[in-house]
Amino acid sequence: MRVWIAGIVACAVLSSGTATAATKLSPAEIEATFFNGAEFTAATPSGVKFKMIFTADGKVRRVPAGNGGSRSEGVWKLDENGYCTTWKGGKPNCFTVVAADKNKWSVMKGPAVIATWSK
Repeated sequence: MRVWIAGIVACAVLSSGTATAATKLSPAEIEATFFNGAEFTAATPSGVKFKMIFTADGKVRRVPAGNGGSRSEGVWKLDENGYCTTWKGGKPNCFTVVAADKNKWSVMKGPAVIATWSK
């Protein structure tokens, strides 16, 4: 019985890892989907929302879309796992993007979701 349960747990873990890997966007997919000058919404886990614009020339702008947050500008670039941003006065940070639902994506810093993007 224990071996059977352990086998089910192992299969569930392997299946969930495979599903996660399959939904991660490549750097080229991130660029084509989001970094084309079209505005989209980003929301932090605490509920602060921004209108985001990533332009093809490597610039990014965020504007608060409600209470909280601050307007900022910076630059973006692709890397081998996803993309990196550097906001004015800040240090570079790199992220991956994972499909979460229809027209929703999770922006990940390691295992943590730092934002949800939606179109």
